[in-house]
Amino acid sequence: MTGMNTPVAWVAGALDSRLAPKAREFQTRARQELRSGADDTRFSGLISLASRYVGAVPLAPSAAELTAAATAVPGWNPQRWTLRECSRVDLVLTRSQQDSEGGIHAIESAFAFADMGELCALYRSLALLPRPERFAARAAEGARTNIRAVFEAAICDTPFPVRYFDDVAWRQCVVKALFIEAPLWRVVGLDERLDAELARMALDLAEERHSAGRHVNPQLWLCLGPHGGERGFAALLRELEGDGPVDCRAAAALGLGRLDAKTRARAELATRAARESDGTIRSALLLAQSGAVTQQAFQSFDGPVPKVV
Repeated sequence: MTGMNTPVAWVAGALDSRLAPKAREFQTRARQELRSGADDTRFSGLISLASRYVGAVPLAPSAAELTAAATAVPGWNPQRWTLRECSRVDLVLTRSQQDSEGGIHAIESAFAFADMGELCALYRSLALLPRPERFAARAAEGARTNIRAVFEAAICDTPFPVRYFDDVAWRQCVVKALFIEAPLWRVVGLDERLDAELARMALDLAEERHSAGRHVNPQLWLCLGPHGGERGFAALLRELEGDGPVDCRAAAALGLGRLDAKTRARAELATRAARESDGTIRSALLLAQSGAVTQQAFQSFDGPVPKVV
C-alpha cells in the first residue's frame, strides 16, 4: 500500500486507521515524549501504559496491508498481531529513531521489566529495528522460553531467526518449537535451512517419544525434508502404518512427500492413497505424491492459539 513501504510507516499507518480517539491521543502524546527525549524508564512506562488505552483486539490487517508488510520486510507477517501489540511496536520504533544506537539500551531495559504482553510486542519489533542483527542474543533468549505466546512472538511470522541465528541457535529454536507445541510451520524460512543434523535431532526426539509411549508431534516431520535418509524413511512409514491419531498419520504422509524423489517413489504413495479409507490421510498421500509439500501444508496440525493481553 502507498505510504507503508517501511516498517515505521506500516505500523503507524495501521494504527492511525484503527485507534479510537482516546487511544490516538495517547499514542500521539507518547510519540511526542519519546521524540523529545524521554528516558529509558519513561519509555518502559509508556509501553506498559498502552494497556490502559489500546485494546488487545485482533489487528486484522487486510490482504493489501499484509502484502505491504511483506514488501517492507520480506518474511514479516503481522496477521496475528493485536492492536495493543501494534501500539507498543510503534513506540519501540519511535524510540529507536532517536539516537545513533537505535535505542538499543532503552529496548534492552524494556525487556528487563516487561510482562508477558509487553514481551510479545518487544519480540515482534526486533526484525523491524535498524540493524536487527544486534538483537540476535535477545531473540535467542525468546527462543528458549517455555511460554508459547512469547516463543511465537520471537520466532514465528518473522524473518529474524532465519536471517540472524547461527546454525546452533537455529536448530535449538526449531526443536524447542516441537517441545512446546508451537506452530513450526510458521517459522519463516524453515524449508531453506533444513539439514542433516536437524533431521537427526528430530528423529532422536521421535524415538524418545515412541519409547515413552507418547505420540509424536505431527509437525516434527517438517524437519526431515530431503535429509531424512533411510532412517527418516523408516520412521515415516512406521508412523503412517501405525495406529496413532489421524493427524499424526496424515503428517507422516506429508513428510514422505518431502523426501527426495527416489525415496518418495519407494513409498508407493499412489497405491497407498487408493486403498486408504480415511479421507484426511488419503488427501495427504495424494499431496505427498506430487512432492510439492511445503511447510504451509502442516498448518492444520496447530494447537490452540495462546491468548496475549
